[in-house]
Order: sequence, then structure tokens, then C-alpha cells
Amino acid sequence: MFFDDALKASQILEITLTGREGGGTEKIPMCGVPYHSASGYIDTLIEKGYKVAICEQVEDPKTTKGMVKREVVQLISPGTVMDEKGLKEKENNYIAAFYVYEDKEFGFAYSDLSTGELKSTVLELGEDRLVNELSTLASKEVVARPDDAGFISDTAREQLGLLVSIHDSAEPTKESDALIDRSMALSEKKAVMLLLHYLTETQKRDLGHLQKAIHYETTHFMKMDYYSKRNLELSESIRGKGRSGTLLWLLDQTKTAMGGRLLKQWIDRPLIERETITARQADVEELMKHFFERVELAENLKNVYDLERLSGRVAYGNVNARDLVQLRNSLFQIPKIKATLGSLQSAQNLNQLASLLDPCEDLADLLEQAIIDSPPLSIREGGIIKDGYNEQLDQYRDASRNGKTWIAELEQKERQITGIKSLKVGFNRVFGYYIEVTRANTHLLEEGRYERKQTLTNAERYITPELKEKERLILDAEEKSVELEYQLFTEVREAVKHYIERLQKLAKSISEIDCLQSFAEVSERNHFVRPTLSEDGTLQITEGRHPVVERVMGAQSYVANDCTMSDDREILLITGPNMSGKSTYMRQIALTAICAQVGCFVPAKEAILPIFDRVFTRIGAADDLIAGQSTFMVEMLEARNAIVHATKNSLILFDEIGRGTATYDGMALAQAIIEYIHENVQAKTLFSTHYHELTVLEEELPHLKNIHVSAVEENGKVVFLHKIKDGPADKSYGIHVAELARLPKSLIERAAEILQTLEEGEKNLLNEAQINKPSERQMVRESSEPTYQVEKLVADEEVQLPLFEIEEKPKAEKEKPNRIEAEIKMLNLMQMTPLDAMNKLFELQSKLK
Repeated sequence: MFFDDALKASQILEITLTGREGGGTEKIPMCGVPYHSASGYIDTLIEKGYKVAICEQVEDPKTTKGMVKREVVQLISPGTVMDEKGLKEKENNYIAAFYVYEDKEFGFAYSDLSTGELKSTVLELGEDRLVNELSTLASKEVVARPDDAGFISDTAREQLGLLVSIHDSAEPTKESDALIDRSMALSEKKAVMLLLHYLTETQKRDLGHLQKAIHYETTHFMKMDYYSKRNLELSESIRGKGRSGTLLWLLDQTKTAMGGRLLKQWIDRPLIERETITARQADVEELMKHFFERVELAENLKNVYDLERLSGRVAYGNVNARDLVQLRNSLFQIPKIKATLGSLQSAQNLNQLASLLDPCEDLADLLEQAIIDSPPLSIREGGIIKDGYNEQLDQYRDASRNGKTWIAELEQKERQITGIKSLKVGFNRVFGYYIEVTRANTHLLEEGRYERKQTLTNAERYITPELKEKERLILDAEEKSVELEYQLFTEVREAVKHYIERLQKLAKSISEIDCLQSFAEVSERNHFVRPTLSEDGTLQITEGRHPVVERVMGAQSYVANDCTMSDDREILLITGPNMSGKSTYMRQIALTAICAQVGCFVPAKEAILPIFDRVFTRIGAADDLIAGQSTFMVEMLEARNAIVHATKNSLILFDEIGRGTATYDGMALAQAIIEYIHENVQAKTLFSTHYHELTVLEEELPHLKNIHVSAVEENGKVVFLHKIKDGPADKSYGIHVAELARLPKSLIERAAEILQTLEEGEKNLLNEAQINKPSERQMVRESSEPTYQVEKLVADEEVQLPLFEIEEKPKAEKEKPNRIEAEIKMLNLMQMTPLDAMNKLFELQSKLK
């Protein structure tokens, strides 16, 4: 690498920066890495978001005079990695492209170059739609035209770790015509063509493994935005530990890399089609009933290689002999898997999958005849092809082996002729075969029979006419043998190319079978049950659990809870102390629904569930420093997203909405949001809060129900029972939680004193403040933005409510100047926090006493 590339790469790769003469006064910056270990360094550069151009000599230096011609033979980028070391086994590596069509919609396409997967759709115009799709795919690179790239903001690029590659050509080619369905929308076709054109130009090789583009509709799957998936920890842990502690981590008992990748796709896109969901669940139930068959199936799947990525490497031409041996061994497992599934007579879908399994017997036979069982990693040094596969190769090998036998016999013969016991016949790549004799014994050699070839410090090396002739035969045979082996191997590799489409179809069926057996394994191990899908919106979970928390804690320690929402628009208002399990309870409802809709059994004793079209969550406190948004702003944006896009068939989880601002601001917003969802959105909603004042809404809103997480106080200590019960919580136990956190004892005692004072004075604070009932409030829901028209609680000084009541005094006393009254008039209540107001009230009360 030279110039700026060298300066950057030397820092990133931590390698030495040097220089070379360039004809000027200063040296050209230069750095480099050994070519045989370049892949590791390339992976590091790709992880940092760079592209790497690979340049190679394209002329033979032996036959070219002057400068040897060099060209860029491949461009490696985050979305086009093909090296096995740079890819995660159970994760796809997607590259996407979008095309803005007439400023009204996105054509969107994505591909995993390593597997050949290619899919496309049409999205509504808007950055949030685009970013949500890219985050679902975990895409690290997206291709866009120069004028379209601005649709993805710098904030989104930073947040997703996304590289935006600019490419301008979206014209049809012979390759794109073969891969595009004519029924696709024009914008969708353009996106596919843009992506294919970029891949063709950067990879500069055959992409015959790319499958025909498959159209998909985002409306065919449960929708969840980036924040909801993150909050629920579906496939990525909030704590930044990769998969550990996620739903994917729990459900993944797949035995193949292909199955692991498909499982992640299923979890990222839960189904909403009832028939497909029930078909998957029926297969899981059947596999659970047949334990021994399932164990046998799992053992056979363990021996199935990554057929998807193998197809990609075959097309690329970088497959080696060991890959082909693994392919052969994988194909040998297919008849066994087919027979096992065939024994499950009542599993209609599994039997259909079994019928699609193509063992490719002719390919398996070819690989069995051609490739040895334990070939070397290199494909250019021989030792790959079996004896008996090619007659000419057998002749070369026979000449080479017989020649080496003759060499061994020559050594014994020369020792007898000369009487030199230390004489030996050796070989090196520079001088070939030689006879080596120590200096002390050279006088014993027959004159004229030996020709000196090399002089060493303590020995002389010779050659005889007979040895020279045999050397030529042996080396010619070995050289020709290696060349012929490489030629035969490439022929086998080319033969495998003709099976790519069949292998990809086989991989698809195997990965689906693998996912289903994984669900069965997890469901049996964790005592999951098959849910019933309701048609009237009923949600009834008996002894439900959070599957991941239960796995970490152990089944004996976890407290199961029920959840009933018989009304299709019910809101559960959850109160209870911190650390009692409100957030866990909310998450477990969502995870139970997701498990059901991916086709798995669910963590409960019994479950009746509706099919949710969308899940929205606002759980946990987090700010977006990159976008310059506070915790409260992020909270409001996520709340807005749910309120605007939720339907009657959605599930909303709101945890502690409003806590990021002043108490009365937060309480007002929380109540307004609850009322708006109740009257306008009408989605099933779980809303946890510490604002106990909101529990009175149960009397005003017919579809709202109070529940709480129970806790008891024993000897001044709080004990969390983690059990959900009807009705509101009696208190918050906040100071008890602070005590559990081991705050200083004096601080805890002072807090208790202040709390007692505040509770005594609370009844005198804002007694006259009344918030209108929902029926008296104008609330409007528009198609894009929620608009609230709420009466002002405090309009101006004339209608300001009194802080507390003042008894009627005699006229003479009224006219008397009163310092406390004057002090009260000077207070700016709207600028005071509730705690400041309570402290001021306590101070004034003390003065009056």
C-alpha cells in the first residue's frame, strides 16, 4: 500500500510505515503485509468499514518483457466478504441497495453474496422505513445512487455501522434479466439491477450462484422497529455481549450453520399467517413426540456441511479439496435424514420437506471416486486425487514411486561398490538428486565414474550418468503428476458448478428441518407448551415465564405469572416497586407472542394468544448521544412511533413513560397517552408506572385494568414476591430499594423523614386541580402525527389555583400585612419541582406554628 492508504493502514493494522524512492525529494509512504497472511489483515480493514482493492499480476513474468501488467481483480467491502474467516458461521452477511422512484417509494433489494440469496420489495418513502429494514437485516453496506444517498442520515449510518457505497448504474444486463421476475414493480427491478451491477463490477468473476430474486412483502411478517428488537433482546444483547442472553441464544439448538442463519431470520421476522404458524407448530409437536427419531435426526444434521456457502465458493472458484470431501460426506447423510423423517407419518409438512431432499447421488459418487479422504489444504501441490481415477495420473505416480524405490536401492548399491558406509543419496530443489560423500572418503571413489556437483565444508556431492537419467524421469513424472492433479481437480470443481442450484434447494430444506428440530429440542428441555391461536383477540397465559431469565435463574427460582386480556382493546396498568419485575413481566408477554409466531412452543403452562401484526416497546432508559437526543426525547420518539403506527391488532409495551421530566409533566403525559391509546389506538397495551395517581383511571376508562407486582414489608425490609395480582400497588418502596442498594444509613433515615413530611402535606397540595375526563377532552389522531388539544391547567394569574386553602379571617386581620402571605405570592410554582414545593410548604407551615 502506498501514499494515504499506507498512512491509514499502518495505523489501523499496527504495521511499520516505510517509504520508497519515487523520483521526488521525499519518499513515497509505503507499508505491506505478507501475501500468505493477507486475509487476516483484510478482515481487520473490512471490520473498520474500509474497502480493499486486490491487485494482481495478469501476465506471466517469465514471458513478458519489461513491466508486468497489473489489474484490480476484486474489490472487497463489508457486504462482499467471501473468505470463510471473515464470516460468522450462523449469521448472514447482507449487502442491500435502494432506488428512489419518482419521489414516492423505495425499490429495495438485498443479497448475501456468500450464500446466493437475493430478495426484493417495495418500501414506503421515508428514512425510518429504510433504516428499519436495514437494521432487521443487520446489513453493513448499502448501495445507492449519488442523488439517493442522502436518504440515510449520518446518524443512522453511525448507529447501524453502515457503509453507503455510491453506484450510478441500474441498467439491465444479461445477468439481471435472468434473475429478475417480470411481475416486479419497476422500482424493485431497478434496485435489483443496481445491486447486481455493483456486485458484478466489484467482484469481476462469475456470480452464477446468485439465486433468482424473490419478492417479499413486509406486511407478511410481524413488524418491529430497531428499538423494539433491541429492548426485547431478540438477537442482540443490550449489554453488548453478542447473542448471549437473547431469545436467539435460547432457541438456537440448530446443528448446521444454514439452520442457525435461518433461525435468526425467523426470529427477526415472525409470521402473521395463521396456516404457516400452525404448520410449524404441528411439526414441532410431532418431533417432540418422537424422541429417538429426533435424536437420530440431530446426529445426522451435525454431519451436514454449509451447503449454501459452499455453493458460493464453488462459483467463485476458491473451493478446496477439503470442502469437496465435506460436501460428499454431507450428501451421504441425506438418505438417512430422509428415512428418519419418512417414519413420522402424521407430520405432513415434514414429509413434504423430506420429499424435497435431493441426495445428488451422481455428484456424491463423483466425489467419492475422485477425492481422497484426507486431502491437503493446498490444491496445487498434489496428493488430492485417488488412485484409479485417471489412468495417465496412475502412470506418472507409478514412475515416480518406482523411481524413488530405485533411488533407495541405488544408495545400498553404491555403498557396496565403494565400501563407504556413510555414503548417502539425497535430494534438494536446487540441485536435484546427488550422492554425498565425506571428504575423508573421496579417495575411495572410482575415477571417471562420478561427476562433482557441489562442494560443502565437510563433504562433496556427486552425480552419475545413471542417476541423472533417473532424476529426469522421476522429476518429470512428479511435475506432470502435480499438474495433471490440479487439472483433474478443476474439472471436478467445474462439474460441481452444475449442481449449485440443486445444492441450494437442498440447503433450504435442510435448514428448515434443522430449525424445527431446534424448536422441539428447546421446547421439551424447557417445558414449553403449544399455544392456541385465538380469533377473537383473547390473550390468556397461565403460569407464563420469561424464557431467558428463567434459563439464567433456573426453573426452581423463577416465579411464573398469569396474564389475561379477554378484551381485544384492554390496557393493563402495572404498578409496583422497582426491582419487583414489572419490566420482566412485560417483556415475557411480548417474547411469548414472538415465540408463538415464529412457530415455536411458548414458556407457559397454557397459552391462548392472538396474532399480533406489530409489537412496540418503550422499555429502559437510554439516550442517543450521537443524535443529540436526551433520554426523555428518545422516550417520546418511541412513544410517538407506537401511537402513530399501532393498530387494533398490535401489542404495546410502555415502561415508566414520563419519568424523564418533572413529576406533573410526566404524569400528565402518561395519562394523556393512556387515554389516547384507549380511545383511538385501541391496541392491547401493558403500561407500567410509578405514578400511583393514575390508578384512578380504572374508574373512568372501561377497558383499563389495574394490576400490580406484590411486595411485603417485614421488619422494615421489603421482600419482592414477583407475583402479579389484581388492583393497584399500595406503595412504591423506593426508600427500601435504596436501602437494598446500601446507600448510607443517615441518607436513608433522612429520606424517610422527608417522605413522611411530604405525605402529610400532600393532601393540602393542589386539592382543587381537576383534570377533565377523556370525554371532555379533544384528542385528534391524524394519519402521520398525533395532535393533542388539551386545556391549559394554568392559564394566567387570574385563574391560577391556590396552593392551599386559607381560612377566612376577620376584616381587621385581613388588612394587616402578612409576611408569609407575601412570601407565598412571590413564589413561582411553575418553576418549582414537586419536592421544592413540598419543602417550601413545610417551611411556611413551621413559621405559622
